[in-house]
Amino acid sequence: MNENQLSGLIEPLLSQLGMELEKLDVVRAGRRSLLRITVDGDGADGHGPGLDEIGEATSEISRALDESDATGNAPYTLEVSSRGVSTPLTEPKHFRRNQGRLLAVTLEEEPSVEGRIVCSDDSTVTLEVPAPGSKPHRPLTQTREIPLDRIRRAVVQVEMNRKPAVTDEEN
Repeated sequence: MNENQLSGLIEPLLSQLGMELEKLDVVRAGRRSLLRITVDGDGADGHGPGLDEIGEATSEISRALDESDATGNAPYTLEVSSRGVSTPLTEPKHFRRNQGRLLAVTLEEEPSVEGRIVCSDDSTVTLEVPAPGSKPHRPLTQTREIPLDRIRRAVVQVEMNRKPAVTDEEN
């Protein structure tokens, strides 16, 4: 299977659906191939594609592959998914799509930081982080603006029970 030909077929379909091709992998598995496609996009709520959107993309990609010779008539298994929560954020759009989520950030030449994404643009992300001296069980928060080019790695943290922030008046 030719990955360039596959990308050329898949990218316009995803674009029509308001999505982007994030990653395309073709993995040989005996006589079959696994065609693994990772998609991204703003989605209905601005935080990435939902299950219904991924299902629609899978149907459209499957139909297009069946109608083309991009797979070379070789048997394959199609797998379409979103980026997933554990995939590091690497582009400004990733930070924007994860606004409101808790993020663990590894910085260049500074201690790591954990905070909630307040906003972002093409060059910075603003995090709500614990204020110095605040209590762990009732933390006060402050904002911190971090240039994206100083971030080595940023990963969304899974929260099972998100607690509301405490303001100065409540403390």
